[in-house]
This record gives sequence, structure tokens and C-alpha cells, in this order.
Amino acid sequence: MNHSLNKRNGVAIVGVGATPFGEHWRKSLRELALEASLSAVAEAGIRGKDIQEFFIGNMSGGMFTGQEHVAALVTDFLGLNPAPAIRVEAACASGSVAFRQGYVAIASGLYNLVAVGGVEKMTDVQGGWATAILSGAMDTEWEAYFGVTFPGIYAMIANRYMHEYGLTREQLAKVAVKNHYHGSLNPNAHLRNRITVEDVLKSPLVADPLRLFDCCPISDGAACVLLAPANEARKYTDTPILVGSCAQASDTLSLFGRRDMCTLDATRHAASQAFEESKLSPEDVDFAEVHDCFTIAEILATEDLGLCSKGRAAKLYDEEQTFIGGKLPINTDGGLKAAGHAVGATGVKQIVEAVRQLRGEAEKGRQVKGAEIGLTHSVGGSGATAVVTILRRGDSIP
Repeated sequence: MNHSLNKRNGVAIVGVGATPFGEHWRKSLRELALEASLSAVAEAGIRGKDIQEFFIGNMSGGMFTGQEHVAALVTDFLGLNPAPAIRVEAACASGSVAFRQGYVAIASGLYNLVAVGGVEKMTDVQGGWATAILSGAMDTEWEAYFGVTFPGIYAMIANRYMHEYGLTREQLAKVAVKNHYHGSLNPNAHLRNRITVEDVLKSPLVADPLRLFDCCPISDGAACVLLAPANEARKYTDTPILVGSCAQASDTLSLFGRRDMCTLDATRHAASQAFEESKLSPEDVDFAEVHDCFTIAEILATEDLGLCSKGRAAKLYDEEQTFIGGKLPINTDGGLKAAGHAVGATGVKQIVEAVRQLRGEAEKGRQVKGAEIGLTHSVGGSGATAVVTILRRGDSIP
């Protein structure tokens, strides 16, 4: 069932900002959020008081840093009071769901300038505790209670996919190799080292068949975007980016409840709606930022978004078509795998990367030539939530 707005205003992104992702020992959660937000505000040339509503994605500020009520914290220190502030939680899709709420707020005509942020500070806790916190995004009673972790979940998916479609361990490694190459060109990436297939295969085993270099890092970071009606966008920027669509879908929280372990139906449904609303097709996409918490997740995303048929993603990696310069560049900033994964901020950071690509502002060697249409895709948990956003250059905005 299509739940999109029947009548909606055009929505444009008029300002973006993001911190580098990584281990920010000297910065607090609030400082990261402020840095990204102030950067977006400065880019749009507005005052904080001009913002009418603020949405912020944050998965677990309380568990990671002891700080709850994150939206009020950030709006207070940004000087936005008394504007309404809302924290959005949807596991690793928190930032993208927050973006969708901002999109709806502008599209509905209720507001004229909305800020959407995302922030997470994850590295102040030990790795085992971070794993336990993240397990709250799965079915804690029927999965986490029995010792299942997210590497374990995605390892089961990878094993089944390899059995069903003949994916090799070497082909899976090529996803990490490509993302580390893109990350090496991104000055804001958490991991900037280039790796080889052999490096991946020799890295420590985490959950068979996934090895350390198949897994994204836990990161600190923040991102922010400003949204306005498309017909007012040029008040703020000479390079507005249109939000063609932003669709969200849901599936079972648990992996065992799914129709097919090798398919994220939430992604399929969200993608179908996003393409329908934008009146575009997968063939129109010039590049994509997809959810690659583990290498197998990028394989699934590429197929479930309709960017290739089921079981055919590995061929794109064999032919290096997903590299910048290829037919379909994927994760041009390095993705979660290399750019980093500050869970509450990742969905917004993907939007920031897509905007910079569409503006032609990416660093040397990382720019997708002639990019006009970009897609972002974010997943919460192992696939219970999926958000797909399609962005396009705003050259047609008067």
C-alpha cells in the first residue's frame, strides 16, 4: 500500500554539514552535533533562530554516553529554543528516518525551514559493551538472549547467500577492497587505508565467513542537512538539491521471521515506492550510497534496490563497475565500511555525501562525473527498517 503524500510541496536541501567520522576522544556528543549543525547553518547563510523544527537521529545516546533527551540538548546549545525538537530512533536507520520526518514536515507545507541532524558517540565504551548496546536493535528475546550478535546475523545471511547464488569468499572481499579505496580518497573517512582481497581473507575471523575486514568500524560523528520548499530554495543556495522521494518500509525484527534470508523485503518495498514517487527507475541512478555494515549487506542492497537482478551483484564487483568511474559507483565516500558508522548519524551523512556529489564538490578522484541523480539507502537492525531517498540536481528550480 502506498502511503505517500497525495499532494506535496517540492522539497530541497539547501545546506549540509558533517564532522569527520572516527574516534573523537576530545569531543563530546553535543560538540559533534554542534559542529555539524553550525556548518550546515553557515553554508545556508541563515541564523539558527530561522529553523522552525529540528529532528535528530540518535540510536542510543543514553547507553553510549549516559545522555538522553538528545534533541533538547542540541537545540538548546544551538540556540534554537523554543522551536520543537524531536529525537528519532530506528537503530542504524535513525538518521535516515529523521530525514524522512523532515522531508514530510516541508512537503506537507507545515514548515518552511527544517534542520535534520544525526549524531552518535560510540567509542567511549569498550567493544564488548558496544556490541551489547547494538544488539538492542535485534529481537532481544528471541535472538540476542541466545547469544546472537549482528556479525552472527549477517554471517548466517552470507552463508545462505553463498549457498543459493554461488558467491565466493573472494568476491565478497572485493566489496571491502572497493570501499577502502573510496575511503582512501575521502579526508573525512574513519578508515583511509587501501586493502587487497588477500588482506581481507587473512584478517581475523569474526563470524564465519565474515572476517574483520568485512565489518564496518564503530565510529563517532555527526551530520546535518537543512530542508526548505523547493520554490524558496534559491534564497539560501545557488546549488539546491531536490528530494525526488523519500520512502520507508518495515519488515520483521527477527531474521528467522523473514520470507527469505537473502532478501531485505523492507528495502525492496521502500525502493519500489521511492522510484514510483520520483518517476524514475534504477537505470536512472548515477551513484548510490547503500548500507554496508558488513560486506554481504552491500551485495543484498545492490540487488534489493533493483540496481541489478538477484544473484548478479558479484559480477558488478568482478568487473569493477561499482568503483568511481564505473557504470554504477556505490559508496563513493567509502560507505559504512571505510567512511565509518556512527549509527545515529550515518543516514544523514549519506545524504551529505550525495548532495556534495550532485553539486560536483567531492574531492579529486572521488567525484562522479556528470552526476545528476543519486540514491541513498539505510537499514535499521538486520532489515526491519529501510529508507530509500532519491536526490537530483535542482537546475530546474527557478
